[in-house]
Amino acid sequence: MDFQALNKTCLDWSGDCLVIGLTTADLPLSDLFSTLNDALSGLLQELIDESEFEAKTGSSASLRVGSEGPFRKLGLVGLGTTAALSPEVLRQAAAVAARLANKEKCATVGLHFVTGSVTPELAAQAMTEGAILALHQDKRFKSDDKTTIKIETVALLGLAGGLADQNAAIAKAEAVCSGVTLARELVSAPPNVVTPAYLADTATEIAEAHKLELEVLEQAECEAQGMGAFLGVAQASDMPPKFIHLTYKPAATARRKLAIIGKGLTFDSGGLNIKGAGSGIEMMKIDMGGAAAMLGAAKAIAQLKPDVEVHFISAATENMISGRALHPGDILTASNGKTIEVNNTDAEGRLTLADALVFAEKLEVDAVLDLATLTGACLIALGDDIAGLWSPNDELANSIVQAAEVAGEKLWRMPLEEKYFDGLKSVVADMKNTGPRPGGAITAALFLQQFVKETAWAHLDVAGPVWTEKESGYNNPGGTGYGVRTLVQWAIA
Repeated sequence: MDFQALNKTCLDWSGDCLVIGLTTADLPLSDLFSTLNDALSGLLQELIDESEFEAKTGSSASLRVGSEGPFRKLGLVGLGTTAALSPEVLRQAAAVAARLANKEKCATVGLHFVTGSVTPELAAQAMTEGAILALHQDKRFKSDDKTTIKIETVALLGLAGGLADQNAAIAKAEAVCSGVTLARELVSAPPNVVTPAYLADTATEIAEAHKLELEVLEQAECEAQGMGAFLGVAQASDMPPKFIHLTYKPAATARRKLAIIGKGLTFDSGGLNIKGAGSGIEMMKIDMGGAAAMLGAAKAIAQLKPDVEVHFISAATENMISGRALHPGDILTASNGKTIEVNNTDAEGRLTLADALVFAEKLEVDAVLDLATLTGACLIALGDDIAGLWSPNDELANSIVQAAEVAGEKLWRMPLEEKYFDGLKSVVADMKNTGPRPGGAITAALFLQQFVKETAWAHLDVAGPVWTEKESGYNNPGGTGYGVRTLVQWAIA
């Protein structure tokens, strides 16, 4: 699809389908929309009346105008109240509009939305993202892989400000969406396709396409660095582990240096603490959702070329069962020398992240952010749509919250209750890898904190929002690509 901002309004654009986005304050029609209604011989008002359209968020209506006018189909989408208008509302509404126009088999689409106080650039970016992501189709593993996308061009109409800035925002949205799409497809693919080697190959493709630096540490190199926690998880799998370190560096001096770590468990059987019936073991392909978001962000950031240095890191492996499997009761030594009593082999993600965090801090970055489908406890606490955020650093936490608000991805800052670490204390080692059932997402974050000494650090538990079973907003069933937009916004802000 080709997106462009035009110096036109709904009154002078022509194409297959015009979609108008209205707030509740725009009813009854006035000014520009009243003029459009007159030009259409009252059809706009007729559509409002017959569909009982009240401009509520998520609502839509459409009708056929005829073949002799400037467009043959007319659509309406609701934006809710003016006070609640935001980039995310526009993103969601553009998704509704794109699906509506595609269903009507329209090749050329014009979107004229009321944008309120949202800047033209943010509006252009949000609307482009919503339309692209809503129409993304992943049919790689279906025998009938014929695309059903009919839209070819989308025009953004009626936005104030300069067209150059709006089209730059569209280009930014397209780069971000390419990263989200990559993350979606990595999460949705089966574990016999997305292996640790596949993640490393994906990193190689990004590095070669965008001239990024890449090192992939093999098992012997990880052993040399003392990554006993990561390798303890990896030892049961027939597939060799891959420690991925992808680096974007700007042409000029970087104003800050960041590290993004993604949990890369391409399949999690639970190990000898095997996941039982009803555990969702068949969905454990999504346990590399953090690594998928990390690689998606790398692809987007490489195209946007911000003046920041970003290190993308993942300790990629499977958690399997074999004669070499990690035992409950084993003691592992991480690369910072800390010892870990493994009391549950199904709490493996934090073990791989431990060595990744130690590696990241050695890079002397200004901040480290890790993402992981880490705990069912976080999903129970916050549900399917909201990620949990932990950080002892208020400035860093606030910057991530602000980035998520702009990106339209929901998260909630959770407490790092220090006394809960008592539940991780071990008689025979420095710590255990799991604590009591209550507060499980908090103790997981406290475990990770032991592997960062001085660098500003934050942890995102994304167990809930990386996957959806139903069409929702601009997400389709499957991997959502959650985290990519927040990571990009955080890195470039």
